[in-house]
Amino acid sequence: MQTVTSNDGTTIAYDSYGSGPTVILVGGAMSFRKFKKMQQFAEALSDRFTVINYDRRGRGDSDEMSPFAVEREVEDIAALIAGHGTRASLWGWSSGGALALRAAGAGIGVERVAVYEVPFMVDPDGKLPTSDYSDRLDELVAADDRSGAVKHFMRNAIGIPAPFVAAMPLMPMWKDLKSTAHTLPYDWQALGPHNMRGAALQPAEWASVTAPVLVAYGSKSPDNLRRGSQALAAALPNAELCKLGGQSHNVSVKALAPVLSEFFAAVGGSAVAPGATASVTA
Repeated sequence: MQTVTSNDGTTIAYDSYGSGPTVILVGGAMSFRKFKKMQQFAEALSDRFTVINYDRRGRGDSDEMSPFAVEREVEDIAALIAGHGTRASLWGWSSGGALALRAAGAGIGVERVAVYEVPFMVDPDGKLPTSDYSDRLDELVAADDRSGAVKHFMRNAIGIPAPFVAAMPLMPMWKDLKSTAHTLPYDWQALGPHNMRGAALQPAEWASVTAPVLVAYGSKSPDNLRRGSQALAAALPNAELCKLGGQSHNVSVKALAPVLSEFFAAVGGSAVAPGATASVTA
């Protein structure tokens, strides 16, 4: 484990793999660097890149300072970039993709960005988070009810059926989920509540993200995730849309890692095919 110190004094822990241009992995809700799949992605990309797999603030071995703001998480990424030169590329999974995009638009030295299924909810007729989702989440976190926060997220944000949510405490990973439950509001803020209510994404919000962006999604993912990815690619100034055949939100490392590797290794200031859709069959 290695560490850097963010602008507000927060210690950010990370593991480094391989050598070459720097790629930073930005996990989504409740994920942290010791999740097996995050480690697998780091290992898969390490043959061509220096891969930084880090704990977002408040998770794993990273600490945090109050009060929270999305800008603090952007500063954490800036500290990781500064610790490994002056520029880096980012891969963001799920809500981590929203954070990666906001970091790319902040002028901190991001060269290229790849995101997988950022869960923006753009369909007014689709299944949306409950109207009181954020307020109730804040109440649960303030009460340090971490089990309640995880269940609330799974049931009322993701929409997992109640019987499955009730059984989750029996799963081996439940302890890990609880350990990061207090950071769930951070992901909500990174996404932006206004992007979670069935409204169209506004290009002006993403106009500063001028770096090439790969927006990927799986052909077997729910409609709301596919539509959110398509809307995001259309809203970004310089994006390529990639559909991975046979994949869901729990994407296979074998399917996605080669696509990421080729994208991050590309030379030039444009995506491979701005505004176009590429299909990849796993």
